[in-house]
Amino acid sequence: MERMLADIVGPGNVLTAGEDTKPYFTDWRKQYSGRAECVVRPASTGEVAKVVAACAREGIAIVPQGGNTGLSGGSVPTGARPEIVLSLSRLNRIRELDALNDTITVEAGCVLAAVQGAAQKAGRYFPLSLAAEGSCQIGGNLSTNAGGVNVLRYGMAREQVLGLEVVLPDGRVWNGLRGLRKDNTGYDLKQLFLGAEGTLGIITAAVLRLQPAPTASATAWIAVEAPQSAVELLALLRARLGDRLTAFELLSRNCLEAVLAHARDSRDPMTAPHPWYVLAELADSGDSRPLRERTEEALADCAERDALQDAVLAQSSTQAAALWKIRETVPEAQFTNVKHDISVAVSKIPALIERIEPALEAAFPSVRSYVFGHVGDGNLHYNVGPEGLVPQRPAVNRIVYDAVAALGGSISAEHGLGQLKREEIRRHKSALELELMATLKRALDPQSIMNPGKVL
Repeated sequence: MERMLADIVGPGNVLTAGEDTKPYFTDWRKQYSGRAECVVRPASTGEVAKVVAACAREGIAIVPQGGNTGLSGGSVPTGARPEIVLSLSRLNRIRELDALNDTITVEAGCVLAAVQGAAQKAGRYFPLSLAAEGSCQIGGNLSTNAGGVNVLRYGMAREQVLGLEVVLPDGRVWNGLRGLRKDNTGYDLKQLFLGAEGTLGIITAAVLRLQPAPTASATAWIAVEAPQSAVELLALLRARLGDRLTAFELLSRNCLEAVLAHARDSRDPMTAPHPWYVLAELADSGDSRPLRERTEEALADCAERDALQDAVLAQSSTQAAALWKIRETVPEAQFTNVKHDISVAVSKIPALIERIEPALEAAFPSVRSYVFGHVGDGNLHYNVGPEGLVPQRPAVNRIVYDAVAALGGSISAEHGLGQLKREEIRRHKSALELELMATLKRALDPQSIMNPGKVL
């Protein structure tokens, strides 16, 4: 099999030595690791198709992998059956940028930051943005339907996609690379593959929407008394500032303290501690000064309504970057604990925290929660420490997930199911939903060779 694959992609792009394959066989958080026959690194859609066809003939499973920055174990092998890791990193060309149509056509291995940079050079803006954007790849972003900080204004990854190119499980290539905003000619097939985590086919290229490049920005670090205050503040700011509000991030004091301890060059933006913080970002056309003045007026109005305790408005891009660095450092500042990626309706975020915290404290007296995330779209990363609680992950998960279910939420907002939540999802989806998902899987992948052991 290795010789056959080498004939397709070249001997140097079939990796078998332990030192070469190790980075591909273990996830970023080192929670999941499994062996595979080899790592295959094709350089074109044609090569991907030939590799998949060969594996289909031989009954070898395929684990598609992008930047391997996922948090649910979806991009590494399980070792449960013969399989290969298919790395898309060499498919890294930007095929076309159509400024008049506001679209960019990119291959799956393009690093997200490179897509953002290409858009910027053309005077456009690609809004998908997350902490791993310097290493994650667009194919993985689309396969997991990534979220990030700009969902409030621009939506999830699937909202950025107009067309896809996909290699199907039998090696055929579906070319759906159409840059159309209106196309009512049947089923919207691209939606099957967005968020499917490589279990139905391999995304090899995509046509992405671009937006006008904002020329003005305002960034505010805001202290609030409680999550309820943050939700009310969000409503007030949206009423005053509309779609200019692009990001609205919530952080508990514990998160800020973790960052201050982890990153010695970081500074508390305020002189006095507060229980909760919001990081708000606004963007518009024109000059930044009028936007900052308008934001300052809105914050003053909110303060008069007792919707916030204090606020700091960045006066330069350097200050804004320092505020965002705090937010982006939160995940690595509390790396080892029990992590959750959950969502509820925005209005129910306070109720969710009010349900979870007492239950955790009753079960684990030493518990310390690190709550942060995209409150503007109802997505929280609810991480639970200390490190000693990790062996009790199932019990911690049950408390968190039961609270989420009681409020009609989701146990995976933007990270996907992967291996981490493959079994847990059976408790939260109806039998009919699971049946429909299994029917789609059998129809497209009857041999079940695409990323087995993930999602279903």
